[in-house]
Amino acid sequence: MSKLLKCLVNKDNSCVPVWFMRQAGRYLPEFRELRSQNKNFLELCFNSKLTTEITLQPLKRFNLDAAIIFSDILVIPHALKQTIEFREIGGPCCTNLDINKLLNTENKDFLTTLDPIYKAIKQTKKLIKKSKSLIGFVGAPWTLIIYLYNLKKNKNLSNKIIISNKKEIKTVLKKLEEVLKLHIMQQKKAGVEVVQIFDSWAGLIKEDDLEEYCFTPNKNLVNFCREIAIPSICFPKGLKSNYKKFVEKVKPDAINIDQEVDPMWAKTNLSNVCIQGGMDPKLLLGSEKKVLEETERYLEIFKNNLYIFNLGHGILPETNPNIVKKIVDKVNLITK
Repeated sequence: MSKLLKCLVNKDNSCVPVWFMRQAGRYLPEFRELRSQNKNFLELCFNSKLTTEITLQPLKRFNLDAAIIFSDILVIPHALKQTIEFREIGGPCCTNLDINKLLNTENKDFLTTLDPIYKAIKQTKKLIKKSKSLIGFVGAPWTLIIYLYNLKKNKNLSNKIIISNKKEIKTVLKKLEEVLKLHIMQQKKAGVEVVQIFDSWAGLIKEDDLEEYCFTPNKNLVNFCREIAIPSICFPKGLKSNYKKFVEKVKPDAINIDQEVDPMWAKTNLSNVCIQGGMDPKLLLGSEKKVLEETERYLEIFKNNLYIFNLGHGILPETNPNIVKKIVDKVNLITK
């Protein structure tokens, strides 16, 4: 059994698994070279052969405990017949939301579109060691709503859209939950052993709306994961002290904290759950000494607790791969 599964399934606090969000990506020169030859990001996500290669790139460099399949949360709206563009400036966006197409996409058509991802998972599973886990993921319904309606980083606008389109938003959320469960199931069938649920824009939700747009949708996905016997890691980024309510209500197997959450607060307030991550990705751009000291600090704080070493967000593109290796080696040395 992998260290990650020992931690999540067996509740074994004697080991500390290590992996990183966005561990396969733009900070690796081998990825940049491959990406330069494949300009269309979405097409790259649906190229099973290259997706497998990219997923395995960090495992060839570092002694990580898991691979996370190279994909994107926005393959979901794409499979619901929405036009998604990945722009160098401004990031991904939905250029022409078509609610009728989204709501009327048949499940079989949705899964057919995503089939190359499941093929990549099967291929990757065959190629990684049994001691390593394979992680799949989805974006939470609320975060997908933010991208569908192009509401990133705008709390006032996102809350205004909710008020003015509440009936439509509820209908879209229900459809998203339905297809996300299908995607989780197919990823599990293909070979993933753990699912991470990214609610990257949870911090935009007003306190009064957290139950409806964050806690309940995440809980429904976590309960589904439990029904099909796959551990779940939730990442409701930006919730600050509401991480506590999230854990109490949603009850995931693990909770990924972001860099705004004090690790001592998390240790004290997030009980009966495995904690993942927390360290600021920006630290990896600074001094090696400070990064390794912070790595040790997190390991010391969560010593004898269920803990997975990760960051408070994905690895930044400017990160030197050598510092990632030193962090991984430090974690493995201290926790072996």
